[in-house]
Amino acid sequence: MAATWYQVTCDVPALLSETVADFLSELSGCGVCTENRDVDSFSPDDIPELATASITCYFTLPCQIEQRLAQITSFLATLPGYTPVVPPQVSLLGEEDWATSWKAHFKPLAIGQRLLITPSWETGGQDEGRAVIVLDPGMAFGTGGHETTRLCLECLESLLVPPPFSIKTMKILDLGTGSGILAIAAAKLGALQIDAVDIDPQAVIVAEENCVLNNVAEQISCSTTPLEQLGDGYRIILANILAEELVRMAPGIVSRMAPGGSLILSGILAEREELVRNGFDPFPLSFEESLAAGEWRCLHYRRLP
Repeated sequence: MAATWYQVTCDVPALLSETVADFLSELSGCGVCTENRDVDSFSPDDIPELATASITCYFTLPCQIEQRLAQITSFLATLPGYTPVVPPQVSLLGEEDWATSWKAHFKPLAIGQRLLITPSWETGGQDEGRAVIVLDPGMAFGTGGHETTRLCLECLESLLVPPPFSIKTMKILDLGTGSGILAIAAAKLGALQIDAVDIDPQAVIVAEENCVLNNVAEQISCSTTPLEQLGDGYRIILANILAEELVRMAPGIVSRMAPGGSLILSGILAEREELVRNGFDPFPLSFEESLAAGEWRCLHYRRLP
């Protein structure tokens, strides 16, 4: 199998894990993996604090990996309290290896009051009366573990339980669907008309497979349809994308919202919240709230009548 990715793993003090994860995510342009703790509990109180965390990022080939490693090493050296034990570890991965590598980091995760995310290779877990979303992330972003996805899921759940309007007749758009997790969650909570779109054809394939895995394929239409070619009248639009892209796409996003509909924006670092707020201020929207988790923000708007 030909190698297509460099995998770089950094062991850092746990207190610096979010800072390092944010840096590696922006440097690589891909998602990062933070090593999860293998515990049989959904309660944060039962999870022991660890001194270090392993952060893994990926770079596509061809890549000047020596230059990337120098950037990473220089960044780590500027962090207070960071004393390197071992340098960043580098290995080569093929596409199949990338998909398999998620399995070491993806464990069942309860979200909000109604949802439970579980990987396809985990069986026998208790659902605690929750709607179970089974995922195989493959090459697509989105397992529910990252703050941006979790904030979207929690906000979506608050809109659908109890529903402010008929779930069965509403249209929902998941823009930048990745693994399909947000669209699948909407379907599991009762929505019947969901468009899940992504510019990455591989992500659409993964999302379609996950829809079949969750028995919601009839409720969700997955495609690479550009935003400007989509219809309008969406009662909920979810967009978990980079802040700059959200601002660029703002006119097209807002124009596709139904009056009174909700807009959930995520993928926003705290330092870029003002950028996004300013970018959406000119449009007929009511700002509802800003949800926070670590350094990430999720913004909820409603379309004015």
